[in-house]
Amino acid sequence: MAKTQTSNNLGSKSKVRKQALANGWRSGLEEHLAAFLTSQGISFEYEEHKLFYTVPARQARYTPDFYIKTRTGKTIICETKGRFLTADRQKMILVKQQYPDLDIRFVFTNPNTKISKQSKTTYAMWCEKHGFPYAAKVTPEEWLNE
Repeated sequence: MAKTQTSNNLGSKSKVRKQALANGWRSGLEEHLAAFLTSQGISFEYEEHKLFYTVPARQARYTPDFYIKTRTGKTIICETKGRFLTADRQKMILVKQQYPDLDIRFVFTNPNTKISKQSKTTYAMWCEKHGFPYAAKVTPEEWLNE
């Protein structure tokens, strides 16, 4: 799916999101990561693949944000998250269990955000506990060179 690239203007959240939506993205962070990957000469597909997974008692569908082809040809699935809701966390655990060979990673707006007001657990801590690599804002250079 071809997407247009825009500047990395990180103005007001609503302005960035509106601009991202107008350009075919679901969030400003997705648009920002796509622009970064493009500037690095990295090949990627945005929401092109659908993975079917089973939620107890029902079949569900997960569409990864990015299938990234690294400089060595390895495929990394990258999920961008500003907010990481309970349903998202549950879904990712199920997907990882049902697709153990996939390399699923997260790029968060802020990995130090707590998963809820009542919790001391951050997005980063959750990823570490469940074995998901993560980063802030963009994919680390090390990932792209794998």
